[in-house]
Amino acid sequence: MATLDTHGRPLRNLRLSVTDRCNLRCTYCMPEEEYAWLPRGDLLRFEEIAALVEAFCDTGVGKVRLTGGEPLLRRDLERLVELLAANPRLVDIALTTNGVLLEEKAALLRAAGLQRVTVSLDTLDAARFQELARRDDLARVLAGIEAAAAAGFESVKLDTVVLRGRNDDELVPLLEFARTHGAELRFIEYMDVGGATTWRYEDVVPRAEMLARIEQHYGAPEALPEQDSAPADRYHLPDGLVFGIISSTTQPFCGSCDRSRLTADGMWYTCLYAKTGRDLRAPLRAGATRAELAELITGRWSSRADRGAEDRLAAVNRSASVDVTELRADPHLEMHKRGG
Repeated sequence: MATLDTHGRPLRNLRLSVTDRCNLRCTYCMPEEEYAWLPRGDLLRFEEIAALVEAFCDTGVGKVRLTGGEPLLRRDLERLVELLAANPRLVDIALTTNGVLLEEKAALLRAAGLQRVTVSLDTLDAARFQELARRDDLARVLAGIEAAAAAGFESVKLDTVVLRGRNDDELVPLLEFARTHGAELRFIEYMDVGGATTWRYEDVVPRAEMLARIEQHYGAPEALPEQDSAPADRYHLPDGLVFGIISSTTQPFCGSCDRSRLTADGMWYTCLYAKTGRDLRAPLRAGATRAELAELITGRWSSRADRGAEDRLAAVNRSASVDVTELRADPHLEMHKRGG
């Protein structure tokens, strides 16, 4: 039975960050020059992650998503996938990646039991990619998407963070790219979360504006009925193409949010915007039983009242949610520490 929070929201989804390191430096996520990295000895071992997942399953979790940083930087990640795939209570095991290392890993991950993969793709232009990600790796990302399509995953999705004046002229080309690769594209509003220290509302392209631009080219998109608590609102075009929009910035979905996040060193956060988390590594390494860990999780979630994105929407003179001073004092506030 699912554990409910104070708003009646069940705990069903867990996002597992396996590393805080990344091989890109996307300006909307990691705009600073220097970062404090987690000590390697603090990172949860794969067996520890699997043990914590068992405790989360006891509270009602049935879906996990591997994130980072960039999760494919974690050596032998397919071994963790195998451990998770052996858990019969997990009905969905997914991965979000920037795609740079996916070409060499896609088949291994699929064979290990990974079911779905989401690849970040913010542009199809090499020069623009280098400007946004500060690395010249678009060719490797595109090769990774090709490999994912060939590996036979249950689904391949593409995520695009839409930034005004930087890539918002590529909505149609990106949709057509997704079509030719059998992938579903999701546009994401630029979020003022974690390390987005340069965030400005003027850079956000709202969902309504995206839909209007898409309609000009294809005709009116039609909303599809919601099937679950996934963050994207899904639409299909008159020609049948399906896409999604994640509009956490202008139209939050806090009321149906059923996900929480575990960092690579075992800090558990019940909201992407949360300033404080619960350390699960310490009790795990101190010998806590699965039942004791599940009790800790249940107690924390049962008292959860987070509505972080809605609180941000109500903010006066809205700007970046965390400043550099706070990030340096507590690096766990970084989005690349706790996963997106």
